[in-house]
Amino acid sequence: MRDEFTSTMDEAMAVDPRLALVLADISVDRVRATRRRHPDRVINVGIREQLLVGVAGGLALSGMRPVVHTFASFLVERPFEQVKLDLGHQGVGAVLVSSGASYDMSYAGRTHQSPGDVALIDSLPGWAVHVPGHPAEARRLLCESLPGDSSVYLRLSEAVNAEPFIGAGFQVLRRGGRGVVLAVGPMLDRVLAATAGLDVTVLYTATVRPFDAAGLRAAVDGASPDVVLVEPYLAGTSAHQVAEALTDRPHRLLSLGVRRDREVRIYGGMADHDVAHGLDEQGIAASVRAFLG
Repeated sequence: MRDEFTSTMDEAMAVDPRLALVLADISVDRVRATRRRHPDRVINVGIREQLLVGVAGGLALSGMRPVVHTFASFLVERPFEQVKLDLGHQGVGAVLVSSGASYDMSYAGRTHQSPGDVALIDSLPGWAVHVPGHPAEARRLLCESLPGDSSVYLRLSEAVNAEPFIGAGFQVLRRGGRGVVLAVGPMLDRVLAATAGLDVTVLYTATVRPFDAAGLRAAVDGASPDVVLVEPYLAGTSAHQVAEALTDRPHRLLSLGVRRDREVRIYGGMADHDVAHGLDEQGIAASVRAFLG
């Protein structure tokens, strides 16, 4: 997804003089050609993440469209005050593009893990949040985000689904009567495998904000009001959105994601962390079956 992001930015910057790419050392090696072509619009501030977002705010105030990129923990968590003030409070937008997801770089330790990034962005008003499950989805969502002045968070990951899905809102991939399972971004393939043979509706989305309340309500209308939410970040991040969408309908909700009850203090690889958080195929299958009885 990161290669798709940098190649798409190279193409976009060639035709849109408003675009500026702001970096903090991460991925600088991937945009050397773009930097040579647009030395005044590819800005590397070094390992200064607060400055990274502050510069983006200044560019936006001057009429530019900043695209800001680094690892998720350094793009959202470390400079959150600047995201809140230099962008949100100033009333200007930017496209924040992260890499690393929740624990793609588990070998780098806790400093490079960011399961709470979407929850933090969700505490600010007016942000669109995209969680693509395939490089082609990442390209489409980035291209859709570049025009205008809105605030966008695009969350890239090393985990990908086998096939991309094109379309807005919640897409129905399987229909059943015993409940609804909503898979977000790179969770889809393992959710489809985990629920194979179960009488459930499976929804997919790469966009969690704005939340497609109408799509969820339509899916629940044709099934049991039991909902399983499978997100690749902090468990329950979108639980309030499900509750608001179904506020007039009695329902049960199971939120699966990165566990909240304790910090997983292992290095290992992504697959090890998936197992630890119950986000591998077997873990999801066990949770869904137990929930549905």
